[in-house]
Formats: sequence, C-alpha cells, structure tokens
Amino acid sequence: MTQPTARPTVLAVIPARGGSKGVPAKNLAQVGGVPLVVRAVRACLASAEVTDVVVTTDAPAVAEAARAAAEALGEAARLHCVQRPEAIAGDTATSEAAVLHAMDDYETAHDRSVDVVLLVQCTSPFVAREDIDGVAAAVAREGADTAVTVAPFHGFLWRDGSAVEDHNYGVNHDKSVRPRRQDRPEDLLETGAAYAMDAAGFRTHRHRFFGHTALVRTDPARVLEIDDPHDLARARALAPLLDVAPLPTRDDIDAVVLDFDGTQTDDRVLIDADGRETVAVHRGDGLGIAALRKAGVPLLILSTEQNPVVAARAHKLRVPVLHGIDRKDLALKQWCDEQSIAPERVLYVGNDVNDLPCFALAGWPVAVASAHDSVRAAARAVTTTPGGSGAIREIAAWLLGPTLTTPTK
Repeated sequence: MTQPTARPTVLAVIPARGGSKGVPAKNLAQVGGVPLVVRAVRACLASAEVTDVVVTTDAPAVAEAARAAAEALGEAARLHCVQRPEAIAGDTATSEAAVLHAMDDYETAHDRSVDVVLLVQCTSPFVAREDIDGVAAAVAREGADTAVTVAPFHGFLWRDGSAVEDHNYGVNHDKSVRPRRQDRPEDLLETGAAYAMDAAGFRTHRHRFFGHTALVRTDPARVLEIDDPHDLARARALAPLLDVAPLPTRDDIDAVVLDFDGTQTDDRVLIDADGRETVAVHRGDGLGIAALRKAGVPLLILSTEQNPVVAARAHKLRVPVLHGIDRKDLALKQWCDEQSIAPERVLYVGNDVNDLPCFALAGWPVAVASAHDSVRAAARAVTTTPGGSGAIREIAAWLLGPTLTTPTK
C-alpha cells in the first residue's frame, strides 16, 4: 500500500525592520487602515500552501502588531516572531540574511526542517493570497527551484549612456524601430512582492534565485512597492479600489464610537438671526443607533464640537457623549480602559482629518462616503451612504443584519 506523501513544511518569512530612511516606521504605516506588516501577515496566513509564518524584526511594536493580527484571525499558533540580531538589522542588511536567520531560528525552536521558504515583502501592500499560493506551489509541488511574482510590462526602457560614451540607448527595444505592443515580445516585471526557494538550495546558494525559476504572474494593477512617502500616498489612494474589504460583523467588534459632525450630520451648520446653530440629522441613523443599543452594543459619541446640539442629540439617542474634546484619541483610549474594551475591538466612525488619530487606535476605522480623501484612504471600510444621510444605519445593518436597510418612512 502506497503511503501518502507528507506535506512539505512551507515557511513564509516577512522581514519587517522597525526603521526606514524613506518612510519612518514604514512597516507600521497604514494602508487601507491596516499596518503594512499586518497586511503581509494576513495574506500569508490565508495561503493554503503556507505551514507557518515568521516575522523577523528588531522592533517590539512590529512584533506586537503581527501577533495581534494572527490572534484576531485565530491563527496565533502559526505566527512566530524572531528578534533580528543587530548585525543584520541595519540599512545595508540583505533580505537573504534575514530569511536565513529566521529559518535557523524556526528549525531550532520547532525541531522541524523547512522544505520551502518564502520571502514576502511588507513593502508590497497589495500582495495577495493567490500570489503566495502561486510561488509556494511552484516550488513545493511543481518542481521549480525558485519562484517569483511577475507582471506583464509593456514600457520602453532607456538607459542614459552619456557618462560613458555620450550615447543614450533603448534597453528592451531598438530606438530606430517602434513596434506595436502586440508585435513586441512580452516583458515581465519582477514585482518585489513574493519569492519562494527550495530551502536546501537556498542554504547552499544564499540567494533567492538559483536553478529553475518559475514566473508566477500577478495582476499588474496591484504592483506597487513603498520606498518613499509618495509611494505610501499612492498606496493609500489605491486601497479603496484594490482591497476587497470585508465588512465588519457583530463578532468582530465590542463597541461602536461615533463622531458627530459630518458623520451623523451632512457637515453643514445653519445659523439663525440670533446666532444659534442648528444641524440636520437622519431619522434612519437614529433607528440604527437604537437597534445597536437594543442589541447590547456599547456606544459612545465622541466629538471636538462644543455646540450643545451634540449633547442634546446624544441625550435623545440615549447614548453617552464626550464633546468639546481636543485629543479624541486620548479620550477614546481612556474610555476603552474604563469600559475594559480593547481598542482593536472598537468600530470608530469618522469623516475628517481630526478622526485620523482615532483611526490609528481603533481596530475597525470606518469612513462615511462623504469623508475627506485622506480619511477614506485610512479607513478599513467605507459606507456607500454619505454622512447625515443614513450612514450610521448602514453600519448598523453590517453588524445586525440586512433588515435595517429597509427605508424609514
């Protein structure tokens, strides 16, 4: 009787130093409301091919973020953090050195040999489970020695040769000939997102490319590497388009905290002849808040606005309120401590830049559809409804079920 072949041990290694010259604390920078290291951890843990994931870092904050992400997914046992030695933690250290050290640490700690090792880069924010599956399978099951993610590339490359021979020339084309795209050989661009290597071969060659290299194609729309603040800004702008963001459910959150102006209102203020300010709210939002309260979800209205209308609306909704707050993030943290609620289990709804510090604290930062672009980019989910037009009711429907989407009369 033929014995089943043992599943190979496929180790995904995520190098994530704490420092960076181009973008300070880059691997903790958020794209789509999620730190880069967490995005990489989630993609690796979602892979059907990956056995375990190692984050190699010199920064406790990076390790903490990675562990919290794995715990939230119920995958804490598969996530391991390795303290990067100072000798391979500087700007000149190679990714290969970090991967080799992580392999050694994992094998020693688990008394288990690694068959295939992956290098997955945090700096590619849109790396997907399919990319990781592809490179891992190419080596683990399809006979390749190494594998790399690539994307079709149709650009004409030039090289400046003036310093040597005063002759600028085409790298992947003859500058005297301008063929149509369909008549040119297809070039493939290395994306920098994911690599896979046969572990034994990698130990021998100490480089990510040796033997037969499989090319695993990926969507060129997702190819972006973050090296400087401009790249980070582009990634944040693209996240709402490229991320398939799951909407939160009741199981994902322990509390809902709401901004007021621009979130429960349309951000306009009406002033009467006596200088009194009034705002317009949406009845549907009141219904959604009442349903959340009835379901036992802890609620808080948190606002910088000092206008008494905020307190009056909160009183009518029977929701606790903190308003006239300068540092909303500090107030949110204190409230969470008082309520014994973990910030990563809080859904925070906002619309403007003064909400961004709370977005960085809350596990589920949510922007209303009418929010400022920077807020939408930092959000983990965005409503289809603008502030003041039923956005809070829409969020309540995410958490409690679609019956709340029935229009009010």
